[in-house]
Amino acid sequence: MPAPDTAWHIRTAQHVDIPALHVLIDASVRGLQAGDYTPKQIEGALGTVLGLDTQLIRDQTYFLVESKNSAHETVLVACGGWSKRKTLFGSDGASIREPDLLDPTVDAAKVRAIFVHPNFARRGLGSLILAHVEAAAQAAGFHRFEMGSTLTGVPLYRLKGYIEIERIAVPLPNGEALPVIRMIKAYGQGGPQAI
Repeated sequence: MPAPDTAWHIRTAQHVDIPALHVLIDASVRGLQAGDYTPKQIEGALGTVLGLDTQLIRDQTYFLVESKNSAHETVLVACGGWSKRKTLFGSDGASIREPDLLDPTVDAAKVRAIFVHPNFARRGLGSLILAHVEAAAQAAGFHRFEMGSTLTGVPLYRLKGYIEIERIAVPLPNGEALPVIRMIKAYGQGGPQAI
């Protein structure tokens, strides 16, 4: 797995981290996605389309990035994971859940729920967690990756070799719809490549 910067520590998320993850995800969505989504879309998406899928924690495929603050306390600065299950995106509260296991010989691992705290944005944490997630999925035998990206994440994922496949308008409980971009990437012998 890629070695994190000395300022960052990556570890596997545990059940005890769930309350802190909810706080981080809420802050990330409200702070970093307000330029791409309306307040009503954000309110409708939090806890459904955008949020924590605790199945990833149970599967041990969700990771935290931590740092020390000026008081030498550990703070959560980013999170993200991958899934060996069919669900493409969404939290525990999402209406569409596909818990069936994927076959790494034919299916793409699902890159899931990457969030960075707004106070730590634009420091390479999205790239760091994505590289860690891809390496973990590759270690489990996957060579293709798929995600449901927010509009905010698309520029980073394009830069990292993902290509857009389709745009999905996900209905929200409050009557709004959230645009989500389905993106894919594959690894061959020569590195990343379009599928």
